Amino acid sequence: MSLVSCSETETYAEQKEREESSISRYIVKYGINAISEDQFRAQGETTSVEKNEYVFFKSTGIYMQIINKGCGEKLKNNESAEVLCRFKEYNINGDSLQLTNSDSFYTATAVDKMAVRNTSGTFSASFIYGIMLNQYRSAQVPAGWLVPLTYINIGRPKSADEEIAHVKIIVPHDKGQAYATTNVYACEYDIHYMRAE
Repeated sequence: MSLVSCSETETYAEQKEREESSISRYIVKYGINAISEDQFRAQGETTSVEKNEYVFFKSTGIYMQIINKGCGEKLKNNESAEVLCRFKEYNINGDSLQLTNSDSFYTATAVDKMAVRNTSGTFSASFIYGIMLNQYRSAQVPAGWLVPLTYINIGRPKSADEEIAHVKIIVPHDKGQAYATTNVYACEYDIHYMRAE
């Protein structure tokens, strides 16, 4: 007798359909209020945390909630910077925390660092070091992580009332990390971004 896993018998189209269903269930379960890009722009490119709003980017399938736009400024055209990230990665299929550098064990010793470039409004990035690089053995930053960079500031707090950028993003497999891409599952990320010194 031999056993075959579901993923070996599913077509890619079926895997994508399963992923879309899991995202829909996740949105319902957590009461996410998806808004259009037009509404997002009309609100000054902000989302209401109180209303649990996430903007849905139809062309990419990504949902994004801006919790805090952050201090400092946006990365300018043709500017490069090193950016520090603290994150939590949730597997939407299992509805579970999959990877983080934000728990107490890592707080003092680990942060993910990436080199980012803004080329005429198109962002590219690679990990320099961190948990994502170690776990997924790839310096390629998930495309989903780059979407917020158009809308948030990348700075360092200079006073007690300044905060760093903080977003949540639901990222489909084709904009995610290597395992998600291979196994066709979506992740939600809770990420803080801060400019490195």
